[in-house]
Amino acid sequence: MNELVILGATGSIGRNTLEIAEKFPDRFRVRALTGKDNFDLLAEQVARFSPDIAVVYDENGAGILQKKLPAGCRTRILCGDEGYAAAATHPDATMVVSAMVGGAGLLPTLAAIEAGKDIALANKETLVMAGSLVMAAATVAGVRILPVDSEHSAIFQCIAGNHVKDLEKIVLTASGGPFLGRDASGFADITVADALAHPTWQMGAKITIDSATMMNKGLEVIEAMHLFGMPPGAIEVLIHPQSIVHSMVAFRDGSVIAQMGIPDMKGAIAHALSYPERLPIGIEPPDFAAIGRLDFQAPDFAKFPCIKLAYRACEAGGTMPAVLNAANEIAVAFFLEKKIGFDRIPRLIEETMHRHRIVSEPALEEILSADRWARRTARQIVETTGGKETE
Repeated sequence: MNELVILGATGSIGRNTLEIAEKFPDRFRVRALTGKDNFDLLAEQVARFSPDIAVVYDENGAGILQKKLPAGCRTRILCGDEGYAAAATHPDATMVVSAMVGGAGLLPTLAAIEAGKDIALANKETLVMAGSLVMAAATVAGVRILPVDSEHSAIFQCIAGNHVKDLEKIVLTASGGPFLGRDASGFADITVADALAHPTWQMGAKITIDSATMMNKGLEVIEAMHLFGMPPGAIEVLIHPQSIVHSMVAFRDGSVIAQMGIPDMKGAIAHALSYPERLPIGIEPPDFAAIGRLDFQAPDFAKFPCIKLAYRACEAGGTMPAVLNAANEIAVAFFLEKKIGFDRIPRLIEETMHRHRIVSEPALEEILSADRWARRTARQIVETTGGKETE
C-alpha cells in the first residue's frame, strides 16, 4: 500500500492523482491533502478520501473549509507553513506528490525529503530554485525523486536500462503553445483568454501562461539539468506541435530513444506512483495512422525569449535561477490581472535578472532571500513604469 500525501490537491496534477488513487484503492491510500483557497473542491476531496490532514493557506480559510465538511468528519484542518510541513512529513506517508504551483512548493518538498519520503515531483520550481540542495538532500535521505512532468517522466523512462555515462543529449519537446504560428509583432495584443487557450494540454492558469511564453520549457531545462546531471548545453528544446513524443534521449552511439503517448498527464503521474510497475489506467496508445505525421522544429528564441533567459540563468548559476522563477511568477500574475501586456512578461523578467547580484553556491536562506528580493523588485518595476517599458 502506497500511503500518499498530495501537496496541491485541487490543481490539475492533484485532481488527476486522486483519480488514479480512487481507481486503485488496494494500492493507494490518501493520508493528507493540501490546497490554497479552492474550499469547495477541497471539501469534496476530503469527504471522498477521508485523509488524516487537510491544509489550506490561512486560519480564515481553515474556518471556511471546516464549515463545508460533513458532521463527524475526523480530518484535522491545518493552515499555513506549519500545516503544509505537517502534511509533507506525515509519519505514515510513503510518498509525497509535490504538485503545488510555484516557489511555494520548495519548503514542503524539502521537509518531505528530510522526513524520508519518496517524492513524485510535479513542482518544477523546487529544482529551479534549489536543485543542488534538493538533490543532495535526497541523496542523504536515501529517497527517490520520481518526475511527474511529462517531459521528465519521458526522459526517465528512456534512460531506464541504459548506462547514464552513454547519454549524450536530452531533447525536451514543447507543443509551442497557442502562439507558435503568430507573428511576434502581434504579441502586445494578446489577451488573457487568448493565452489560456492551450492547443493540446489542460493545465492550470499559471502553467498555461508559462507554456504560451515558453518559460515552462525554460524551467524544464533547469529541472532536467538537476534531475539527470546534464549540463545546459546538452539539453535541447524542440517544438513538436502534436505532443505525441514527450521527450527523447540521444546516446553516444548516435541512437535516439523517444517516449510517446497521447497528451494525458495521468500516464506520467501513474508511472511515478507505481514505479517500477505500470498500471492499467485506461489510456490507449496513439493511433499513428490517424496522426499521419510528427513534426519538429527549433524554437525561435527571438520570438520566445523566456527560453533564452532560462539558459542564461543556468549559466549564471547561484541564486539567478531562483530570481528567474520569482520574477516570472510575478510577471504572470500581473498579466493575468491585466496589469501588463503579454509581450511585457519576458522584459520584466530580464530587467529583474539584470538588477540581481548573484550569490554563488547559496544556502537555503540565501535562495529564499533572492526569491523575496526578485518578487519585490519585479513589483517595484511595474509600479514605477505602470507596466510599460523602462527605457
